[in-house]
Amino acid sequence: MRLSRRNLLKGWASLAATRIVLPVGLTGCSSARPLAALLRSEVPLPPEFQVELPILPVLKAHSNAGDADRYELSAKETKIEILPGLKTTIWGYDGRFPGPTIEAWSGRKTVVTLHNELPVPIVNHLHGGRTPCDSDGYPTDIVHPKENWTPVHMHDPRAKTAAVVRDYVYPNQQRAATLWYHDHRMDFTGPQMWRGLAGMYILRDDEDDRLPLPKGDKDVSLMICDRSFGKDGSFLYPSLDPSLRQVPGVSHSYMGGVLGDVILVNGAPWPRFEVATTAYRVRILNACNARHLELSLDPAPKDGPAFVQIGSDGGLLASPVQHKTLPIAPAERFDLILDFSRYPLGSKVVLRNKESDGPAGAVMRFDVARQEKSESNIPKRLAQFNRLDRRDAVITRFFDFSYEGMKRGWLINGRPFDPARMDAQPKLGSTEIWRLRSDMHHPLHIHLAHFQVLTHAGHPRSYDSGWKDTIDMVAGETAEVLVRFEGYRGRYVFHCHNLEHEDMAMMGNFEVV
Repeated sequence: MRLSRRNLLKGWASLAATRIVLPVGLTGCSSARPLAALLRSEVPLPPEFQVELPILPVLKAHSNAGDADRYELSAKETKIEILPGLKTTIWGYDGRFPGPTIEAWSGRKTVVTLHNELPVPIVNHLHGGRTPCDSDGYPTDIVHPKENWTPVHMHDPRAKTAAVVRDYVYPNQQRAATLWYHDHRMDFTGPQMWRGLAGMYILRDDEDDRLPLPKGDKDVSLMICDRSFGKDGSFLYPSLDPSLRQVPGVSHSYMGGVLGDVILVNGAPWPRFEVATTAYRVRILNACNARHLELSLDPAPKDGPAFVQIGSDGGLLASPVQHKTLPIAPAERFDLILDFSRYPLGSKVVLRNKESDGPAGAVMRFDVARQEKSESNIPKRLAQFNRLDRRDAVITRFFDFSYEGMKRGWLINGRPFDPARMDAQPKLGSTEIWRLRSDMHHPLHIHLAHFQVLTHAGHPRSYDSGWKDTIDMVAGETAEVLVRFEGYRGRYVFHCHNLEHEDMAMMGNFEVV
């Protein structure tokens, strides 16, 4: 059985309409824009700051022969304890949530052999990677489950027939940066990531390694996400088809995005982390499906800003940037220095989320537990990289991200995603201006091509944000980004990284020629 995108959307709309009453503000108005909604847990929420922060394990290569480091990963179902005293069934890489961290070196190839032991197809995407198209994780390039499987996603004549095992080749021909990998299956990215299919990917290089920044156990990754839990400890998610086999989409109240009421850091609810009176390099990823964060420290340091940013999605900035608070949209990464020498021994410093009240207003706590002398510092100049200029652009393209009602969904330039249609065909090595407009909060992500922000909300932007692959857009905003198409020819996608929007067709194709 093969279903077209049009029929999938019709089926989703019909099911959604029959399963739930339209909320106030949507009744009688098919074009009203639905907002992300909170999905409440069915169990009492655990107290904050009672569990230790898990340190994400680094995956060991099974071979380092030749010019490549080779890894094995298996996507499998297992049960783990997330909430104290309860077991949660996850879909995890190597049975972990988050998956194990992969550490790579710029210029040295990484090959990840992915085994699918789940009951549904999967697709792996290295987010932020400059990757050949056949390893980028195009949404229909699926890795089949072991059991018999009848494809139900839209017909894509160019989709590859995959076995239960697939090699993903990452050349790593790019700057050091904090990347991550996650599932990217057509129409089901949201629920499959919600169940646990995500992990960190840290790319290093000589330029970064030479800097006197915190290293070793003072270099810490924090994957922040939100989840909701059922009475038995299971993940709650409002899928129309909980088996994730037939019908994509979520019940109507959540088509604007799903918000969990438990904040997890590295898979633990509101953890605490013992730190020394010294500086830490903290790599923060917002891995939420739809939740935006605005991070702050409580108490704030008395002698300067809370955060010193040294890196962005695409690697080191030219020079450090100071922040009192830090807005971070889904899929964005911020590479920060947090200096706990500014706090007395015994201090308890809470990382808060000013975007939310209640339990989601807290993220984790740093406990300043031991005295240590700092062995690092922050250089005034961090890295050199090419600054793109408007005059470098060979063409300007316009993309409007908007909601156009229940029957049509989340669209780009008024059209749903179609793998057979090309929305742009940039030339390899070229630079383009992409003018982006958003009708509401959309974090916009471009595969393969990194960009620099030219203007945002009508204001010229400096190059403080560095190289990006995701830009946070709010209602009514327009941004111009200079996109550089380097690396590889082939077909890629760009989309909203609110995963419920993405699953409901807010995605486009481009082909580098």
